[in-house]
Amino acid sequence: MSAPAPSPLAIVDATPLPRQEEVLTDAALAFVAELHQRFTPRRDELLARRAGRREEIARTSTLDFPAETAAIRADDSWRVAPAPPALEDRRVEITGPTDRKMTINALNSGARVWLADFEDASSPTWSNVVLGQLHMKDAFARRIDFTDEGSGKSYALRPADELATVVMRPRGWHLPERHLRDGDGTAVPGALADFGLYFFHNAHTLLELGRGPYFYLPKTESYQEARLWNDIFVFAQDRLGIPQGTIRATVLIETITAAYEMEEILYELRDHASGLNAGRWDYLFSIVKNFRDGGPGFVLPDRNAVTMTAPFMRAYTELLVRTCHKRGAHAIGGMAAFIPSRRDPEVNKVAFEKVKADKDREAADGFDGSWVAHPDLVPLAMASFDAVLGEKPHQKDRLREDVSVAPGDLIAIDSLEAVPTSAGLRNAVSVGIRYIEAWLRGLGAVAIFNLMEDAATAEISRSQIWQWINAGVVFENGERATAALVRSVAAEELDAIRAEAGEESFAAGSWHQAHDLLLKVALDERYEDFLTLPAYDHLTG
Repeated sequence: MSAPAPSPLAIVDATPLPRQEEVLTDAALAFVAELHQRFTPRRDELLARRAGRREEIARTSTLDFPAETAAIRADDSWRVAPAPPALEDRRVEITGPTDRKMTINALNSGARVWLADFEDASSPTWSNVVLGQLHMKDAFARRIDFTDEGSGKSYALRPADELATVVMRPRGWHLPERHLRDGDGTAVPGALADFGLYFFHNAHTLLELGRGPYFYLPKTESYQEARLWNDIFVFAQDRLGIPQGTIRATVLIETITAAYEMEEILYELRDHASGLNAGRWDYLFSIVKNFRDGGPGFVLPDRNAVTMTAPFMRAYTELLVRTCHKRGAHAIGGMAAFIPSRRDPEVNKVAFEKVKADKDREAADGFDGSWVAHPDLVPLAMASFDAVLGEKPHQKDRLREDVSVAPGDLIAIDSLEAVPTSAGLRNAVSVGIRYIEAWLRGLGAVAIFNLMEDAATAEISRSQIWQWINAGVVFENGERATAALVRSVAAEELDAIRAEAGEESFAAGSWHQAHDLLLKVALDERYEDFLTLPAYDHLTG
């Protein structure tokens, strides 16, 4: 029986962009249409399943390793496919959006891998979506350069053997791409648009370059969602005549539910799996989101007070290393988000010490690599992993059989001694407003208070505000977390931003929109699953 003809796609409500015809070809759009027709119904079912699971967590305030997959966890015989040469050594990875300058700087950074991000570090404006794809094509063809209009400095690619390997991250399953619709007017999932355009245009080219189509998979919540991605990979490779198993995927374990299904996720993707990553910021967001009404025992303190040495975070990361190495996969550590300051050496000194301690700990724990957000941190992280790995590409031989994690260890939030503070509330409000304003202007990776913030940290900020209000948290100064207090702090922070930016610059921004949107997602009685959903309405409305 032949497959039904794909529904036509149309670009809607979009001003034509320079060279968009190189990305939005009829053949590429037809391929995306096929992905959409075949796989969007299952994506919709899995999103509905997320809601049901969240209801169960609200009822029980607990999670456990799935009983139905116990045999997979108990079977010691299976392994993921061997890593291709380009992904054998991943000791330092740099992350960032796919604008033209970042593309060149990330590839030239000295990191072994660049996470080319169409997700949390990229605001999904139509321009970012299409031109990001164009920059990928240009980079692989070595026809990309950039001149800074302010400084006059020029940027160009280094020799091919000095460039980072690209691992592309599409959007999560929840976000639509409203500029691509089928004949019925249904928006294509952003994940399928990003994956489909990238794979269609670059898979063959990457193979010719000795690399391959490699992906990071974000926001995964279950092994069923990993199975969907695997089916997409099988179809896409067959459709374009690419050998099965060419695609390699690294899954971000950045949701609390996925932490209980690490082995199952690797199993579902075993012919295409490359590793797992400890995505710490989204992971904290997921804990707050899922256990937001679980009572005082689940109230997280200030974001910056939750370090990776917290017992429940140690349980998460050590279980990830053990799981990966047991199955022959890479274990990739978390983000160093610090942005070096050119004006304050003392800030740099303190921050570098913290970054070094973090990367030293990850390397000692058995991770095979880790993330940084700025090229200046690449040598620092590299030194931490060089000291442990030497000439070895990874340390998968460290099986970490000493690690034993019980279900309750992953959600032992009450083991923390830190508590929410009034300064933490103010920081959450300020970061939230500043980040959302930049996101609405098309910037997804934003330097705020010497940290590279992305959508994940904004999600934590607004979720903690929501949780603290609903839990009736009382701060050290005697003030109770209330909607009225948050509105007062938000007004003060908006005034501070106006004074800092100046009236003309403030008026040119989207500050009031950002302020109102933060208050909506932080104060509404109904918790919004993702801040980026109503924010996307602003982008496309």
